[in-house]
This record gives sequence, structure tokens and C-alpha cells, in this order.
Amino acid sequence: MTDALGNLVRFTLIPGQHYDTVGVAPLLEPADFEGLLADKAFDVHWIVDTIRAQGACVVIPQRKNRLDRRPFDGAMFKARHLIENFFCKLKEFKR
Repeated sequence: MTDALGNLVRFTLIPGQHYDTVGVAPLLEPADFEGLLADKAFDVHWIVDTIRAQGACVVIPQRKNRLDRRPFDGAMFKARHLIENFFCKLKEFKR
């Protein structure tokens, strides 16, 4: 999890063979954020419901097969590149 500037705030290590959503619950427990930007892999009911219950804004694009559609702010989602930039920084120093 990164802040609005792309700086690391929290992280959870999970085995590579697990789904991405396995490590989300510990990151969401202390709710000190106003919104969450994530990719389609995190479009899961329990994640969206947890974030909304904490009063935070959910900016996650929906999967094609989602039956209950919700509003999506595409302009705000463009800021997700900061998270991708952080992963690029990590990959530079993986050796």
C-alpha cells in the first residue's frame, strides 16, 4: 500500500502462488485512508464492502462479469500509476 505520492505505507509478504487478495485484509485493518485505488484483481465483494464500511472511496474498475455495477471514477484511477512506479522501483533493486 502506498500513499498519494507513491511512497510505501504498509506491505504484506505472501507466497507467490497465492491470489493477490490474500494479503489485503491486514492492510485494511487500520483505516487511515480516504480512498483505495486498485486494479481489477481486487474487485471482490468483501474488499469493496470493507472499504465502504470504513467510509473510504473505492476506485476499482469492475470485472466484466460483475452483476451489481457501481460508479467508477476513471479520472482518479489514472493516479494508480504511482503504485506501479513504486513496484518498478522495487524491481530495480531486486538483486
